[in-house]
Amino acid sequence: MGEVSARRRIWGWMMFDWASQPYNTLLLTFVFGPFFAEIMIGRLVDAGVAPDAARAEAQALWGYGLTIAGVSIALLAPILGAIADSTGRRLPYVWGFSVLYVIGAAGLWTAHPATFSPVLLLVFFGIGLIGMEFATIFTNAMLPSLGSREELGAISGSGWAWGYCGGVLALAVMLLLLAENGDGVTFLGIEPVLGLDPGLREGTRSVGPFVAIWYIVFMVPFFLWVREPAHSVVRGSPVKQGLRELGRTLRSLPRQVSMSAYLGSSMFYRDALNGMYTFGGIYALGVLGWSVVDIGVFGIVAAVTGALFAWLGGKADRAFGPMPVIRTCIVVLLCVAAAIALISRESVLGFAVAAGSGLPDIAFFICGALIGGAGGALQSASRTMMVLQANPARMTEAFGLYALAGKATTFIAPALIAVTTDLTGNQRLGVTPLIGLFLAGLILLAWVKPEGDRTAWSESSSPLA
Repeated sequence: MGEVSARRRIWGWMMFDWASQPYNTLLLTFVFGPFFAEIMIGRLVDAGVAPDAARAEAQALWGYGLTIAGVSIALLAPILGAIADSTGRRLPYVWGFSVLYVIGAAGLWTAHPATFSPVLLLVFFGIGLIGMEFATIFTNAMLPSLGSREELGAISGSGWAWGYCGGVLALAVMLLLLAENGDGVTFLGIEPVLGLDPGLREGTRSVGPFVAIWYIVFMVPFFLWVREPAHSVVRGSPVKQGLRELGRTLRSLPRQVSMSAYLGSSMFYRDALNGMYTFGGIYALGVLGWSVVDIGVFGIVAAVTGALFAWLGGKADRAFGPMPVIRTCIVVLLCVAAAIALISRESVLGFAVAAGSGLPDIAFFICGALIGGAGGALQSASRTMMVLQANPARMTEAFGLYALAGKATTFIAPALIAVTTDLTGNQRLGVTPLIGLFLAGLILLAWVKPEGDRTAWSESSSPLA
């Protein structure tokens, strides 16, 4: 590792956040998710479904698709993490799941408004999402090797902020040059560049290939500069050894109250946050009647505040530790979740507004800024907290369990939203399960030790390695 400086290793590691963030920003939240809902609603209405019912059904279908992908991630994450720890290798897994990321994202070009297959689109999206989530597990597990305990919060926060900057830039390029509105022009008032046909929505459909190319280009510094510590050769089957270690870890969790409580807490609050990201654009499209371009501008606001507060949250993490940051952010997001359910074209927070009023739009923009800011700081601090709770010798396995904790309700939250939306036929009521998830996460933090239970690990474990 001598040929690569510590500073370059950190920058290389942070480039993963820059390269991968557009999957969340452009595909999951602000461009492809709403576009999928838009073309799905159009097909349902053309088939004779009432507009309100069509909007609810499109939101439910998106939720069920995410549920299936989330189940796959939840089942495999800790197993692959345990195997990786047993072999001592993480980079080969990042390479492999990067391929899935690119294939899944590029496949979204098939979203032709007239001929698209909802199942095929959800399959491509799920493949890319699985690739992104698993690559994140293995890169997160490298965080402890990048600096001392005192430096980790700032490194994590800077990485998350850098990722948001990448998301903002990618989203701006998409809105200015590619994604067209109902009139067939981009935010600049021009037709999509590169000769893309706005009548076939090729500008918006290009979001998938654009995200794939972005990832390929900006992962180059990661693979050039990130190095793994030397590892010993594993005797016997790494699969058997990894599964044996995973079983030992799972059996020990009841004795590790702090780590178990944190996994449970993060399971709820991270999934509620993901629910906000995932359904925010679809909610704005259905409830407020926003276009994909409007939602993209909303996304820029959320991403800018996310970048700023992820960086500030990293500074606060370094000064006070991750726990105060996490608690504060959960309280803010809980209040925002309640507010969102009370915003519609007819009323804001229970107060009626005049027809054509811009107040609902302003209120939703404010909510978006708060979601971006609190969400960015929360995710950065959560990554640091996991390092403090985990066994230093089984870090990838721990982040696999962390992913399991997140995905255990990442498929439950979309399912709850989908079922609630189906049962009520109302998008606003459909998002109310998020309030309960944030509250459950906040309550479970009472059993979490801010510095973790270091006595749970053997004295021979190398510190933060």
